[in-house]
Amino acid sequence: MHQKPTIQINFSSVSKHVNRVTAAGLIVAMGIIYGDIGTSPLYVFSEIINGKAITQDLVLGGLSCIIWTLTLQTTIKYVLLTLKADNRGEGGIFALYTLVRRQKKWLVIPAMIGGAALLADGMITPPISVTSAIEGLDNIPIFKGITTQTIVIIVLCILALLFFMQQFGTNSIGKMFGPIMIVWFGMLAVLGIAHLSEYWGILKAFNPYWGIKLLTQYPKGFWILGAVFLCTTGAEALYSDLGHCGRANIRYSWIVVKVCLILNYLGQGAYLLSHNNNQIFATTSLLKENGGAFVKEFPNAVEMVNPFYSLMPHWFLITGVVIATLAAIIASQALISGSFTLIAEAIRLNLWPKMKINFPTEAKGQLYIPGINTLLFAGCVGIVLYFKTSSAMGAAYGLAITLCMLSTTILFANYLISKRVNAMLIYLFLAVFLTIEVAFLIANLEKFPHGGYVALIVGGILFAVMYVWYRARKIKNRYVEFVRVEDYIPKLEELSNDSSIPKYATHLVYLTSADNPKEIEHKIMHSILNGKPKRADIYWFVHVDTMDDPYTSEYSVTHIIPNDIIRVEFRLGFRIAPKINLMFKKVVEDLVANREVNITSRYESQQRNNMVGDFQFIVLEKFLSQDNELPFFERLIMKGYFWAKEISLSEERGFGLEQSNVLVEKFPLVVAPVSSLKIKRVFYNEEEGY
Repeated sequence: MHQKPTIQINFSSVSKHVNRVTAAGLIVAMGIIYGDIGTSPLYVFSEIINGKAITQDLVLGGLSCIIWTLTLQTTIKYVLLTLKADNRGEGGIFALYTLVRRQKKWLVIPAMIGGAALLADGMITPPISVTSAIEGLDNIPIFKGITTQTIVIIVLCILALLFFMQQFGTNSIGKMFGPIMIVWFGMLAVLGIAHLSEYWGILKAFNPYWGIKLLTQYPKGFWILGAVFLCTTGAEALYSDLGHCGRANIRYSWIVVKVCLILNYLGQGAYLLSHNNNQIFATTSLLKENGGAFVKEFPNAVEMVNPFYSLMPHWFLITGVVIATLAAIIASQALISGSFTLIAEAIRLNLWPKMKINFPTEAKGQLYIPGINTLLFAGCVGIVLYFKTSSAMGAAYGLAITLCMLSTTILFANYLISKRVNAMLIYLFLAVFLTIEVAFLIANLEKFPHGGYVALIVGGILFAVMYVWYRARKIKNRYVEFVRVEDYIPKLEELSNDSSIPKYATHLVYLTSADNPKEIEHKIMHSILNGKPKRADIYWFVHVDTMDDPYTSEYSVTHIIPNDIIRVEFRLGFRIAPKINLMFKKVVEDLVANREVNITSRYESQQRNNMVGDFQFIVLEKFLSQDNELPFFERLIMKGYFWAKEISLSEERGFGLEQSNVLVEKFPLVVAPVSSLKIKRVFYNEEEGY
């Protein structure tokens, strides 16, 4: 077998300075990372005190749980530990999965659970953040008594505008996110500090004793963890956006953000104990639930006033609501952009059906997926219309993201194993954070009948899509037959030189899934040689390998038979769009420049005029044959896979070949041939008439 040495060329080299601290990096971090966790003061305390008497044990205990949750879960687990698991500067559940996926095959399950939970979170965060902000209008005299229906309409209008703007990119307005969020966190700190003097005893909340006392001695105190958990729901975004800002910028900016958040929570607690001691607050929905049963049990209960807006002086309320709304919109934008990135990574890792991906601006990493944008918008609208108030949405919020945090813990523990960290330290990490997160999960399960089922249903559907796509690919790969290329070289050469067969194309290009450069799918050789043979001057076999590194972009060329049979292998990171049409043109240009291939047409008339030959791409598309005997579960998987494939992006568009000369050739997929066919021959009898 004649073969030239392999040539490797790197398209680009991406260097990430994850440890560099810059003023611009800090501002960007403030703008795009902390939207979710930064807007949590809008609703966390409302959830904690809902339906309970304002007492020192409740407020100090709730505050203590918030402070130590932000310290243990957000600061230690994510900011100090998980941020170390960067994949060439990139973070997030799928970036972490690519670091450990070669260790154990089952790790794909927590990765898919985490990804599905993050997407479900992306449908709940925008509604609860924006609704909480707009509900602040009820504290302004001229808007006093604003109806829930009016708030819902305003929220839906804001969300509609937000999702509509996605197609144009956020590069220009994104520059404003940092300064706006700096104003927001400054406002949180100032409002909190202004009320600390009303009850200096609130500082006792730093003592974990009060949190432990709340969880162990307060009536149903453990279940308050479901509300406390909302203070850290945005922690996963710190890791997901690692590539945008860098580890050092996140760590330094988090110090400021955490101080501002805790100051505001302390201010809310001080205000409640100094103005509303022993008062019972309840949301409108709780007061009306079960025919007003709560009012009958607690006749002194009053409708809740959001403690966050209670901190604001009356003259500042309009400005405060505007700033809160802008912060909520920025939080929503961060979740939407993060969902686009998440799905793009899942597509490249073969965990999600191919979808159309647009790049609205030249900004690095900014992309837009119309299908996901529509899905998220529909989900957000459904959440708003179903729950209507932020307090009701709080019942659905938190349950899904707890599963994501558990998944991250499992994956990160395996990352520590790969780095040969001391086993005792790994066990300590698992013991501490699995205990915390399992406790949060159990507490959040109380929300299940009150709306938590919505988050689990949404997350479950998204997980099912990922699992079906992943599992179907495994089933298909069990039955893919590979053959040695060298065994077919004589036949290909003979076909190429057989002038009695009309030429199909000058250059015939096949996409192959064979990882081994010496192998090729049997179906490709069948497509070329059997039936109506496809004669060409040069046969190209193109393979795309998705790398664990996010931004690898390189290719290698193997001349199996010089100027006759050539294999091109693209090695692309999981965040690089596979624009094979453009990339292949670049490869051909390089090979021509190096005099490694002659692409001039071999038709005599065109050759005299030095014209370039035509390129014909062949994409082999499978359909599920009826001649299969699959087990019931695998049959369901394959039917789900091909249904998803029907509504997803086609193979040629998924590989960026829609502008090329592409032929889609369909062939039946027989993964489990029928083993026994019951049929017998009968002979015609003229006398009997059969």
